[in-house]
Amino acid sequence: MANNLRIGIDAGSTTIKFVVLNFADEIVYRSYRRHKSSVRQVFSEELRVVGEMFPDAAFLAAVTGSAGMGIAEQTDIPFIQEVVAAGNLTLKLYPQVRTLLDIGGEDSKMIFFAENKRPDIRMNGNCAGGTGAFIDQMASLLNIKVEQLAEKAAQYEKIYSVASRCGVFAKTDIQNLISRNAAISDIAASTLHAWLCKP
Repeated sequence: MANNLRIGIDAGSTTIKFVVLNFADEIVYRSYRRHKSSVRQVFSEELRVVGEMFPDAAFLAAVTGSAGMGIAEQTDIPFIQEVVAAGNLTLKLYPQVRTLLDIGGEDSKMIFFAENKRPDIRMNGNCAGGTGAFIDQMASLLNIKVEQLAEKAAQYEKIYSVASRCGVFAKTDIQNLISRNAAISDIAASTLHAWLCKP
């Protein structure tokens, strides 16, 4: 194992992700953790894990994400804006891609790539209805893990109307379906349908 490693940290609104790469671009460690608003604590815990795994390593690090600015200011780790980071990596690894959709915990970003033009970046921050927080909330209402939402939806028989413009209205519709004893699989499919068809 090389003594020099690169570490990328994405501190978002709901999760912290760590990726450690060697200089052959091979992933030697990765983690994905919900921080439940304890950003500094989870960040410190993950740093401790990485330090114990690679005690002799020297790291080149960068941090991104909506909570990353605070970490960068407190640690002197360089900060890279998340959309810029995602766009640059996409162009490097997948130059044929024309659209990148980044669905975060509190907002959604789209980047449109065109040859010989600067990327066109759009962002929806007005409503959490089309974000990861929306999916988390719906899974919680159904009392299932977010990972099970797609599995349940695959077994659906009926799609119900669920508000797609607003997360609060969608939650009300889901609660109504639960009270009417609609099948979990149908509610899961209706939730994902509303999310995917969000205007």
